[in-house]
Amino acid sequence: MNNNLNNDANQNPDGTKQKSTGLKGMMEMVSTVFWAVVIIVVVRCLLFAPFNIPSGSMIPTLLIGDYIFVSKYSYGYSKHSFFFSQPDFKGRIWYTPPQRGDVVVFRSTKPPFDYYVKRLIGLPGDTIQVKNGVLYIDDKPVNRRSDGPYTYQESPNKPEITENLYTEYLPRKDGSIVEHKILQAMINPCGEDLVCNGDINPNYTIPYHVPADHFFAMGDNRDHSADSRFNDPNTENYLGFVPIENLIGKVQFIFYSYDSKYPVWQFWHWPQEIRWNRLFKTVK
Repeated sequence: MNNNLNNDANQNPDGTKQKSTGLKGMMEMVSTVFWAVVIIVVVRCLLFAPFNIPSGSMIPTLLIGDYIFVSKYSYGYSKHSFFFSQPDFKGRIWYTPPQRGDVVVFRSTKPPFDYYVKRLIGLPGDTIQVKNGVLYIDDKPVNRRSDGPYTYQESPNKPEITENLYTEYLPRKDGSIVEHKILQAMINPCGEDLVCNGDINPNYTIPYHVPADHFFAMGDNRDHSADSRFNDPNTENYLGFVPIENLIGKVQFIFYSYDSKYPVWQFWHWPQEIRWNRLFKTVK
């Protein structure tokens, strides 16, 4: 009887074969991790980047707890397209101009240089103004339709808010129309005053002339959004115009969404907190 079957691993008493096999396995693992990191970096920098929505400035288009994918390639690439900003990289390469009505992510120009998600309202050369809550582009009012009241709650520990819901019809340069929803407070306490509670009145503003290589951005939740209407750098809500190189990309779709009604440790509520109807929803 042959008692040496399947015993070839013991043929080298010094253990050379075992070490060689172990080293090969380790190198394969390192190679796998390396290429996985390369793929992630390429996708993250050049194709798609994930972001989450922490505030209600884009309600009802985007809700707190939405997770979105942003296409990095939509407008080309700038020094802010990568993990670390490249100070010597000026302008954009492979640039495709954004269109009015695009929902975009951009980098703030003020410390701590946070990322914002807003809707592009004004393009270079446009004149933007809000009068009595109505948006004007180049002195022409943007059409909108009243859709009645809309009630929402930003978080479980905050009261419900009821505002007016409108469908706004944004005109593009090519003649097409972007149809989207906006919210506006039912009461404008400041009327036609340009200053309200020490800051700008979001429902009645001065005309803003969008300079070259800049954009004018606004939140769809018009009375609860710090955006390009706030153009005084000495105020807390200052954002101003968005420089062309600060654009990160265009919001494409929601890949995950949850409603945090319960503490995170109550894991048994997790399935019911997922907003299933928002998963993979296209953002317009």
